[in-house]
Amino acid sequence: MLEEILTLNIFAFILIFARVGTAFFILPGFAGAKVNMRARLGIALTISFLVTPGLAGQLPAMPGEPLNLFLLMAGEMLAGSVIAVVPLILLSAMHTAGTVIAFVSAMANSMSFDPISQQQTALVAGFLTTTVMLLVFVTEMHHLFIRAILDSYVLFQPGVPLDFGDTLHLLARHVADSFKVGLQLSAPFLVVAFTYYLGLGVLTRLAPSIPSFFVIMPLQIAIAIIVLMLALPGMTLVHLNYVESGVIKYIAP
Repeated sequence: MLEEILTLNIFAFILIFARVGTAFFILPGFAGAKVNMRARLGIALTISFLVTPGLAGQLPAMPGEPLNLFLLMAGEMLAGSVIAVVPLILLSAMHTAGTVIAFVSAMANSMSFDPISQQQTALVAGFLTTTVMLLVFVTEMHHLFIRAILDSYVLFQPGVPLDFGDTLHLLARHVADSFKVGLQLSAPFLVVAFTYYLGLGVLTRLAPSIPSFFVIMPLQIAIAIIVLMLALPGMTLVHLNYVESGVIKYIAP
């Protein structure tokens, strides 16, 4: 092992770092404005250094032309981007669920920072995505993300151009499935909101003089918080299983 490290192929290391480093600058939990840039870079360099002896045999020879070298590096960066975007899309299902819940619970105007989208979003969405991101690290699911990046050398072979049609179709399917799962996670709140607004409509017709907006709005928020307390364990469990099953597909058996 020491001899392999001392005779490390610099070209192989740089080529591997191009994919791994790009992935870590996109991977959820590592790529964020709140994450220290030096720590992120150090993790990417360390992982690239450790896996270079094992992956160097799968890499093509160093091109003689600068243009071919540039295209090879660009292909590795693109492959790292694709494999890192997949967990980001899978985790965004909870952001979709939180956004829907906020709209149907009269809490859409309450804003907070969301670690997934890296911007201000609805308070419920920010809370749910922060909770899921915490559980990802507590359950050590981020190890699956790193394993998927390393096993991507089987799916996206270095030096072989990506099939953009299949890649875009793959990402589009993940986006569609993520949106569907987000709606499914918010289904209890949609049912409660439908029942609530139906009762509110009947009450408004029976007693038009009641200031329903000022009387019913606090009750709507309270009901949404109670439902969230009851549904949160099941929502996080279902979502984590969805993320795990989605990432495992990219891990070599």
